[in-house]
Amino acid sequence: MDVDSQPTMEETILVGDDLMMGPPSPLIPPEIASHVLEGVDLCDGILRNLFLCLQINDIEPFCQDEIVLYRQCAEKRDKELRQRLQESERKLGLSMPLNEASDRASQLQAEVTSLERRLILASGIEGMEGFRQRWSLHGRLTDTKQRLGSLKDGIENRKKDEPVRVNKANSKRWFFW
Repeated sequence: MDVDSQPTMEETILVGDDLMMGPPSPLIPPEIASHVLEGVDLCDGILRNLFLCLQINDIEPFCQDEIVLYRQCAEKRDKELRQRLQESERKLGLSMPLNEASDRASQLQAEVTSLERRLILASGIEGMEGFRQRWSLHGRLTDTKQRLGSLKDGIENRKKDEPVRVNKANSKRWFFW
């Protein structure tokens, strides 16, 4: 077989839409953001380099290294954030006063229902805009369901002999009865 007749590997050119592989980055609730984000590489330096490359070169084929580096960093970051979110919700379920934990679970369930409805409505939108909306909503829905499951797991796994904690109005202290 002649060397020239061997099949050649085609080069794959990544574009910005290739960053939409897998689920979108999780949304971090403000009340637990400082705890969840602490020590996590947010990939902001790599993203800055990607934008700078795109600004200088104007097209994606010249920024392949930056796209690959950002995608790898974002995947690692998002995995770590999802784990931390679930663990934080579980800890809240274990430690919050029961009535507050139940209220939080109800709020998360309402958010799940709202996202499910919005996802159904987005199914009628065609083209790239429809895809982006469905992609984003599906990711948020999945993350919210996982957070809700972790919170409920924490609530259910409270110690049976743990005293009930009651949070009086306008009081930051917990009372043990």
